[in-house]
Parts: sequence; C-alpha cells; structure tokens
Amino acid sequence: MTTTAATIGGRALTAGMVTASAVLLGGAPAAHAVNGDTHITGQGVVQTLDCNNGTLHVNGTANQINALGTCWAVTVQGSSNVIVADNVINDITVYGWDQTVLYKNGAPIVWDRGRELGMTNRINQVPA
Repeated sequence: MTTTAATIGGRALTAGMVTASAVLLGGAPAAHAVNGDTHITGQGVVQTLDCNNGTLHVNGTANQINALGTCWAVTVQGSSNVIVADNVINDITVYGWDQTVLYKNGAPIVWDRGRELGMTNRINQVPA
C-alpha cells in the first residue's frame, strides 16, 4: 500500500508539473499592464497625471482627471466622474452612472456597463 500511495503521489506531482510548465511556456496570455498603473479613489479629486502606458483606474464621485500621454486602458467606477485622456489604446470600461470619459486619440473598445443597466454615461472621442 505504501508503494501505491507513492506512485499515486508521483503521478499527481508529474501531472501538476506538466500543467504548470504548459502555463509558463505559453498557455497564459501575455499581460500588457505595466507596473505603475494609476489608481485614483476619492471624492472631488482634481488631478492631471501621465498615464505612462498603464491603466488608469478611477473610483469615486465627482473626480476630474486629465490623463496625459498614452493610457493602455481607462476604467471608471462610481458616479459623476470626468476623465479626459490624450490617448487610449486598448479599452475604456465604465461602471456606474453620470460618468464622462473623453479621449482624443486611439481606437479603444468601449464597454459601458452602466448603460447596460439603464444608466446614462458619456464616452466620446473628441478633437485633439
């Protein structure tokens, strides 16, 4: 019985190692986020920042954010936030209501989760 238990343990370990190797060698998608994604949480925050090719996360109420440079993505949660971004290259995702996201350049995928639930948000490309 001890031999059988060791064999079963050996098989499980081997299978686990194969699975882990497959994930490490290409089974997982490449990540595009960078260290330095920007998180802004609060109420009434007014800030200008450089996106630095990262993702801008804004969570709260009545925040006014001016994002310079290139953002990989912009994600907004809460209500009455206003974000103006120079360039968004991957996606804009908006949760909540009465959100405004304006972007000057890029062709991001726009996902308005608030509108799916009957809430009104504004997500538009504007002249640079």
